[in-house]
Amino acid sequence: MSFPDSQGLRPTSDRVRETLFNWLAPVIHEARCLDLFSGSGALSLEALSRGAGHATLIDASAKVSEQLRSNLKLLACDNATVLTTNASNWLSNAQNEQPYDLIFLDPPFNQQLVASSCQLLEDKGIVEEGSYIYIEAEASLKLEIPSSWHIHREKKAGQVAYYLCIKEAK
Repeated sequence: MSFPDSQGLRPTSDRVRETLFNWLAPVIHEARCLDLFSGSGALSLEALSRGAGHATLIDASAKVSEQLRSNLKLLACDNATVLTTNASNWLSNAQNEQPYDLIFLDPPFNQQLVASSCQLLEDKGIVEEGSYIYIEAEASLKLEIPSSWHIHREKKAGQVAYYLCIKEAK
């Protein structure tokens, strides 16, 4: 598989991905996944390889989206959908979207997209009680999440902080 060069494309490291999927092992089977700012698609591809039921990958770059489709075809993966659109716009315009079990939120660093994306996920009902939300951000970011979410696990690796949150009942 290959990934095109794209500004801000920063695949999640193998070490971080291994830790994340160890955390997710009890809940990954048949999960409906949403991969915002999907980039290389590494998180969704890993989730699908570990038994997730479906993944929706969103990326603004047509070149990146085409490569994601190509990689999915190469892997004979037919339980994923790639949408070429700006993730923030998609979230803002989401209507009657069925909630996801697992959301990957790994936006480009230093663009202040984490807090607004979390709030839109909450406001638009894209997460429900028991949904897991993985957030990867620059280590210097002060994480702001909706009050109904709690941090289940968190770690830092170099300049990257990553969190696994769970939405609780209100």
